[in-house]
Amino acid sequence: MIKFFLTAYLNDTRGATAIEYVLIAAGISLAIMAVVYAFGEDLAALYEDLEGVLDG
Repeated sequence: MIKFFLTAYLNDTRGATAIEYVLIAAGISLAIMAVVYAFGEDLAALYEDLEGVLDG
């Protein structure tokens, strides 16, 4: 009986898929943070210039 539950627990891979998705989401969020950190000031200046043009 215990051997059956232990075997079933070790063969269950549903949690592994969820962990993989979490790792992918974490990688994407780190990439977004790196881009914002690298280009944040340039983007802020671009939007300020755009605001000035739209205000006329």
